[in-house]
Amino acid sequence: MIDSISAVTLGTHDMARAVRFYRALGFELLYGGEDASFTSFRAGTGYLNLTAQPAERQWSWWGRAIFYDTDVDALHARALAAGYQPSTTPRDAPWGERYFHITDPDGHELSFAWPLDGGMKSA
Repeated sequence: MIDSISAVTLGTHDMARAVRFYRALGFELLYGGEDASFTSFRAGTGYLNLTAQPAERQWSWWGRAIFYDTDVDALHARALAAGYQPSTTPRDAPWGERYFHITDPDGHELSFAWPLDGGMKSA
């Protein structure tokens, strides 16, 4: 049985821009940085990685990475204060989570959510 996701790795055409975006949202930088070809952030007990890709390497919509954050509204406010435009405002979903969506500078869709009951949901 699969226990968990260790990491999600996303491609970027501009590492410095991507690192600034994820740091502004509150991800903790563990390895790499703006001048690196590979960067790793802490995401709870897992990791969000960025890997530099050449400009000719293109991708299309692939899905959405969903992260839990205990204060979705505060995270949304931090994103706005940093000059980013989430595609939705925080809202309560019928499946029992408060969430919002934002797209990173390379077009990767992210969602930040937290269970309305305050506890972790099981998948």
